[in-house]
Amino acid sequence: MSDGLIVSLGWEALMTVLLVAGPMLGLGLLVGLIVSVFQATTQIQEQTLTFIPKILAVLGGAILFGPWMLRIMTDFALRLLGEMHTFVR
Repeated sequence: MSDGLIVSLGWEALMTVLLVAGPMLGLGLLVGLIVSVFQATTQIQEQTLTFIPKILAVLGGAILFGPWMLRIMTDFALRLLGEMHTFVR
């Protein structure tokens, strides 16, 4: 197993993780920003106010993007297992 193959495999795994986690992280960031603006304009400084909207946004994102994320992870796993013979040598 060459160094280039290991780096390529690590790069592909990293890109898959970022691609799968990106939508939910983005939704959490967007909802957090909206809640922060709401808190700043109303001067409500309750720390627990941000958690429930973020949790609901991430849950909604998981429901909405779930099939797509599963397909991305399944494709990566199938490619990885399909080339297992090159890793074992």
